[in-house]
Amino acid sequence: MPLFSFEGLSPQVHPDAWIAPTATLIGDVVVEKDASIWYGVVVRADFGRIVIREGANIQDNSVIHVNDGVCEVGKNVTVGHQCLVHDCTIGEQALIGNGSTVLDKAKIGARALVAAGATVTPATEVPEEVIAMGSPAKKFVPLTDSARMWVDHNAAIYQELARRHRAGTKPID
Repeated sequence: MPLFSFEGLSPQVHPDAWIAPTATLIGDVVVEKDASIWYGVVVRADFGRIVIREGANIQDNSVIHVNDGVCEVGKNVTVGHQCLVHDCTIGEQALIGNGSTVLDKAKIGARALVAAGATVTPATEVPEEVIAMGSPAKKFVPLTDSARMWVDHNAAIYQELARRHRAGTKPID
């Protein structure tokens, strides 16, 4: 896995986390137990610290960066494919939909769902257990049954998938 120190700060990855071989972690990054960082992801902590809590999954081609302080991805969070997560806080078991952007100092509440393609602008606070929609994300509605199913189960699905990738993905010569 491509891990790089930056100015003396190196990524700290729990032995039970899974990092795809094409993901890149740079600087003051902490990845906790059962978290997974998927193919093509870049986690760059050169201005502050990025913490990816236990059981969270950062899916393919997403980017996480921090300006200063701490960017935290909460326990059992899903960051979908091709997302930009920049200098923000994401609460436990939230789901950031594919292609979404969450910008500086935004706060995503626990079990909230940011809809695919949405943009959460700087300093926006998304309440717990809502769907945030739009670009900019200004419409917040209660979780639907379908959305609740994704919020409830997606992290566990990716934890199992990461175990399968750890055991079953091998380079081809």
